[in-house]
Amino acid sequence: MGKQLIQTHRFPNGLTLVTESMLDVQSAAFSILVPAGSIYDPADRRGTASILSDLISRGAGPYNSEQLSCALDDLGVQRHEGVSSGHITFSGATLADNLAETLKLYALILRAPHLPENQFDASRAGVAQSLLSVEDDARQKALVELKRHAFPAPWGLPSDGELDHLALITIEDVQQHYQTSFHPDDTIIGVAGNIDFEQVKQQIEEIFGDWQPSEGREEPALDFETEKQFFTEQETTQTHLGIAYDAVPYGHPDYYAAWAAVGILSGGMSARLFTEVREKRGLCYTVSASLTGMPGLGRVLCYAGTTSERAQETLDVTLQELTRLGEGIEESELERCKARAKSSLIMSQESTSSRAASIARDWFYLKHITTLDQINEEIQQLTTERVLGYIHAHPAANFTVLTIGPQPLEVPSDIS
Repeated sequence: MGKQLIQTHRFPNGLTLVTESMLDVQSAAFSILVPAGSIYDPADRRGTASILSDLISRGAGPYNSEQLSCALDDLGVQRHEGVSSGHITFSGATLADNLAETLKLYALILRAPHLPENQFDASRAGVAQSLLSVEDDARQKALVELKRHAFPAPWGLPSDGELDHLALITIEDVQQHYQTSFHPDDTIIGVAGNIDFEQVKQQIEEIFGDWQPSEGREEPALDFETEKQFFTEQETTQTHLGIAYDAVPYGHPDYYAAWAAVGILSGGMSARLFTEVREKRGLCYTVSASLTGMPGLGRVLCYAGTTSERAQETLDVTLQELTRLGEGIEESELERCKARAKSSLIMSQESTSSRAASIARDWFYLKHITTLDQINEEIQQLTTERVLGYIHAHPAANFTVLTIGPQPLEVPSDIS
């Protein structure tokens, strides 16, 4: 991997700038994380942050919605706004020469949005459409519901909100969410590309330096589920299975061993779940596992889609494969994981957008940046013994199991 030049600066008002200079590219990208995500929604108005993330770019400062959109288009900004559990995120990429003017526009969006009342209904309708689309996508629906039960509320709740809450949300709720949440303290700006750190730092100081910090707010309390099995009846010939179990969070010393363990299970068409559940037995049309988490908490989330007739066997075999991982892994399985990781890291190194998002994410979770060389070194140093040691210390057990289909399934007592 090429040498990375990463620099950080925390401003007096609590805003953090994280940059990566990539002098062999002509573009620059940014990722702005504002701690205004769905975990801060009122309990009876889940969806407030999601509406705000759409409404906030519909006019700011001297620009109305159309003028603002045209100004960003004139600068060639490829952009996206979205909401996650913890943040409302603003990301974009443009030519490096246009970065300064682009950031000026985003300073207006963050600090002086119009939040026009006459466009509130359109923003709320867009969120409703997004939630309805989840209902029509069985795999996505299963994973949304699995996350709801695998993580404590409000982190496990859908970041777009709850469909039956949207009608209760008013423009005043959205304005209040903005007033409460949009402040520089704990906001992170990640910038990557052909940039000069001192110039970017000076500009951020000019456009955000007098942004006033908040007076503090209470973080939402966590509410853990006690139930482990969930069934949603749906009259269909298909059954959708979700399985979750404990893992270590991002930043844990064993995180990359956990990543490798999940990669051996679900890292491509040669991985165990695909081979054993789909290819050899033909039990399902798709099966996968992923490592995900929140600050201080990690989970492995698995999904399988199958016919209702084969659902019980699919669940049984999938659980068997998850628990069988502790019996041993092959050197070739680990080497394939390493090869996939190296390819992914090289591609990430070439993307300013990927790097801006990664360094902002790292700062949120770790309060420092992990370079691509450090990640590659961690992965290449993994051994089968170390990965097995992780699996034995954190075995697949105590499963949360979700079923969406015509009938509930039985979780074997010797596994659950």
